[in-house]
Amino acid sequence: MTVKAVCLGELLIDFVPTVTGTGLADAPAFAKAAGGAPGNVAVGLQRQGIATGFIGKLGDDAFGHFLVDTLKSDHVDTSGIVLTKEALTGLAFVSLRADGEREFSFYRSPSADMLLSPADLDVAMLQGCDLFHYGTLCMIDDDPRAATLKAIEIARAGGAIISCDPNLRLPLWPHEDAAREMLLLAISKADIVKISDDEVAFLTGEKDIDAGVKKLWCAGWKLLIVTSGPEGSRFFTPDFTGHADAFRVTAVDATGAGDGFTAGFLSRLLKDPELLSSQDKIAAACRFANAMGALTATKRGAIAALPTEAEVTSFMAQA
Repeated sequence: MTVKAVCLGELLIDFVPTVTGTGLADAPAFAKAAGGAPGNVAVGLQRQGIATGFIGKLGDDAFGHFLVDTLKSDHVDTSGIVLTKEALTGLAFVSLRADGEREFSFYRSPSADMLLSPADLDVAMLQGCDLFHYGTLCMIDDDPRAATLKAIEIARAGGAIISCDPNLRLPLWPHEDAAREMLLLAISKADIVKISDDEVAFLTGEKDIDAGVKKLWCAGWKLLIVTSGPEGSRFFTPDFTGHADAFRVTAVDATGAGDGFTAGFLSRLLKDPELLSSQDKIAAACRFANAMGALTATKRGAIAALPTEAEVTSFMAQA
């Protein structure tokens, strides 16, 4: 199958509390859910009608096979996934506390995704895609960082648009300076960056978005989108800026909501190659992405919660 989009990075098991509004230590039980930001985006794109492939490394274990089967059930091309006996599939325990903040606990020492190397890349898949998307957990360790940078090089040479969502998870980094350095490297390689207002503040020290964007802006960027939860999303290009309002929902589990936004926006771009040249079209795509992210937050789990294009369209019509 020829794919239009390729996502690379971690695919793991999220254990989500069966009760919302509790910390990890107080949760009475957890439900297993497929997750991992690039994997979420891959399924999100596929549910928007975009033929998508995934590149990553999983343990040759029960959880690894469950994740492959999960992606296959959504018709994501899994031929780029390598199964290994050298490490187990990564696990993450995720909760939405009563104050609305998420709490994470990761089990990766190492997990299989940390062993991804340039030799594992599906070169043909990368050469043939129209869009390549990645996060930054793959930038923590030497081998997956080298694989990510090589994948960017291959995809760009084939004419693909390069997309990055830094998706900061500080507990996984050895220290803040390392995280800041690698996130800045990762986003500098992209054409399109989707980032949260908290991540802008972390990278620049600026709480004001305009001041932060001014510090952060990289030559060669075509588009920067800053998401601000209930405040909606703002976008910046070399020629214009704009804003899209958020949708109000009752959040059950925010895990994957940002990935839903990313998939929603990228799907609009892949369906309209002229989108980046139009302020109105970018605003409409961000509005669609806001809706997709909001809908994702209304259900438990990440991949399980990602809506289809018809569901997003229906939700927007009723909002």
